[in-house]
Amino acid sequence: MARQIHLVRHGEVHNPGGVLYGRLPGFPLSEHGRSTAQGAADELERTGRAIDAVIASPLERAMESAAPIARFAGLAAEPDERVIEAFSRLEGGEYEMSLSILAKPRAWRFLVNPFRPSWGEPYTEVLARMHGAMEDAWTRPGEGDIVIVGHQLPIWVTSRNGRGRSSFHDPRKRRCALSSITTFVRRDGAFIEVGYRDTVAAHGETARDVGAA
Repeated sequence: MARQIHLVRHGEVHNPGGVLYGRLPGFPLSEHGRSTAQGAADELERTGRAIDAVIASPLERAMESAAPIARFAGLAAEPDERVIEAFSRLEGGEYEMSLSILAKPRAWRFLVNPFRPSWGEPYTEVLARMHGAMEDAWTRPGEGDIVIVGHQLPIWVTSRNGRGRSSFHDPRKRRCALSSITTFVRRDGAFIEVGYRDTVAAHGETARDVGAA
């Protein structure tokens, strides 16, 4: 079987204050998040595909979500700064990336250019570091799959690129649910998306998705 790269989003975060947590420490998985992270691991295990490496953002929620995948694969999760959450100037505030942010004047000065975006790390830089991590993963010895556990925005811009779309998007319409799996192959020098699985919705469940950059 040809190698695949699976980008797995972390599970639900314990965030009772509704903070846009970004790269802040102290935001582990909730109890439900640990359950759905296990569900994503179970989904990968059910495919029967060999896994050669489990790579994760160094943030706590991603490393926790990578743990059950690494466990069934008999590997150690490897932290990689290149797949970390996107930097946001809104980090630490009680914001959601939705129209509700327009009711908060403190955020207005960061919203002047959504194409870059002006509130944080440029999409081009996010995509470049994600592709760097994926390139290195793809060239590892062996033929087994690679799992990379990370965050919504970096996975979503990579997904859009893998379907020939621009990185600019409406944050309210990201198709990257908690504990979801987005799968890529490499063809003609590019990473092409070949699958998406919402592992939480597939079991009739929901997860509280508040705090993404």
